[in-house]
Amino acid sequence: MIAESTHVVPTVDMRSEGKHVMKNLLRIMVMFAIVLIGLLGAALAYLSYPGTPNRSRFMAFDGYIGLPGDRLLNVLDYLTLNGNTLFVTSESSGALFKIALNSSNLPASTVAEMSGNGGAHGIALLPGQNLAFITRGEADTVDIFDPNSLHQLGSIPVADDADAILYAPSARLVYVANGDARLATLIDPEKRVTVGIIHLPGKPEFSALDPQTGLLYQNLEDINSIAAIDLGKRSIAGQWSLAPCEGPSGMAMDPKQRRLFAVCSGNAKLVVFDLDTHRVITSLKIGGGPDSVAFDPGLHRIYSAGRAGKLTVIQQDGPDTYRVLDKIHTHYGAHTLAVDPATHEVFVAYASLFAHPRIAVFSPTM
Repeated sequence: MIAESTHVVPTVDMRSEGKHVMKNLLRIMVMFAIVLIGLLGAALAYLSYPGTPNRSRFMAFDGYIGLPGDRLLNVLDYLTLNGNTLFVTSESSGALFKIALNSSNLPASTVAEMSGNGGAHGIALLPGQNLAFITRGEADTVDIFDPNSLHQLGSIPVADDADAILYAPSARLVYVANGDARLATLIDPEKRVTVGIIHLPGKPEFSALDPQTGLLYQNLEDINSIAAIDLGKRSIAGQWSLAPCEGPSGMAMDPKQRRLFAVCSGNAKLVVFDLDTHRVITSLKIGGGPDSVAFDPGLHRIYSAGRAGKLTVIQQDGPDTYRVLDKIHTHYGAHTLAVDPATHEVFVAYASLFAHPRIAVFSPTM
């Protein structure tokens, strides 16, 4: 007889196991949601409250100048100093802020505001005249205003993406860089009309005037180059590479030592360009996303600011010798600045979320 054996197979409650798996998934999802909300809250808190910049051996933080702002996001652009007056444009609201600086009590500095349509960018002040011009990249206009009263006096239509602007006294022209249009617009400030256009081989970002030669230097962001423009002839006098610079943005100049400084938004560098030999002589690593740079000739200091929230301080030891002194943590989006050559104060514009925009002020300590 062959004995039959029976095997008892344990039964599994599939429904109970499924519930257990679902509970674990729900726990994981809840934990993930809590972490995500926490991270978002921390990011919003960081963007909303700028805090205090980190300590530096070379720069003291003097405080903030608060500006009006009723938008969810406030992004500031160009800063322009004229004596004890600081002009600041708002890329997000189109406003222009005029700050009467109170050096003994910065928070008490008085602020006046001129509203406008379309993002505001650069301004050009005509010396000795109550006349100024402001670019509006979205509206494709250059608006005319009185810098004392902030009364608007007119508007001039220009090509797409009006951005950088300056007044060239020797040529008696207002120069406007039109980025997307790849050209420059020339305006007669007396007649208040466009009198010429210069086509450019690349997208212009920032411009600087050489007081010794009268040439205007225009960086070309998309081809990593710089062009010299003869405003008298209304033509390009030369073009040179800024390698290893990628995406040149802000520029500043040391005309006495014949040096031009360009910051590079694409690879976080500052390059030093020789205005006589037309070549890059050195480069330095700086804070991320640099957009502006300023030179203090009295202290031989170079300052750059970028969207990553770093104020980079560079010492010029000689025409060809430079060293980074510090990278001061400011605030994300604080990408533009200006320096006062008389007081040596540095003004940095802060972007803001759920808060009023502001200007951080620094002064050198050594």
